[in-house]
Amino acid sequence: MDVDLRHIETKNAYKLMTGSIVPRPIAWISSIDENGERNLAPFSFFTVASRKPPMLCVSIGPGVGERKGTVKDTLENIRSQKQYVINIATTALGNEMHTSSSNFPSEVDEFEAAGLTPIESAAIRPPRIAEAPISFEMELDQIIELGSDHLVLGKIVHYHIQDEYYLGNYKVDLEKLRPLGRLAGNYSEATNFFTLPREGQ
Repeated sequence: MDVDLRHIETKNAYKLMTGSIVPRPIAWISSIDENGERNLAPFSFFTVASRKPPMLCVSIGPGVGERKGTVKDTLENIRSQKQYVINIATTALGNEMHTSSSNFPSEVDEFEAAGLTPIESAAIRPPRIAEAPISFEMELDQIIELGSDHLVLGKIVHYHIQDEYYLGNYKVDLEKLRPLGRLAGNYSEATNFFTLPREGQ
């Protein structure tokens, strides 16, 4: 099958892209609004943007369901406060991460809804997730509007890793981390690691 994605329904193009570009890491973003109210939500259009300076990028789409046509709270908070935290989701935290993805009203604190512990960040105002093994404290660099979505580029200003996941020499214990990946409508767990080339192939 050959498809011109420019000329099919957005939802169908989305299904083909998210079913093909897999697994995707998940940016579990904690942020605050102008009143200091907390927000927490996961986004799977996420990767490294620059190594020098260290930067990460996340694409945030529009509101869905009953909030269709609105801007997501995370984007509003990042735009107004210029700071946020990207926490890394693991298999052990999968249920909590999933709960935080619900379309809660703006006044709901997803930390409380998901049973998670907010902990003070080192360099910025938004809290990080105490239970998350890795967290990146971020300062906004720029937001680029791309069609219906917004590409958020941020500079890493502080990095946290729990001791049990750190191998030393600036390396992460990926086997212990068990990071979650996003598939089309499901999730994957990164557990089976190997190098290339493989013997016998």
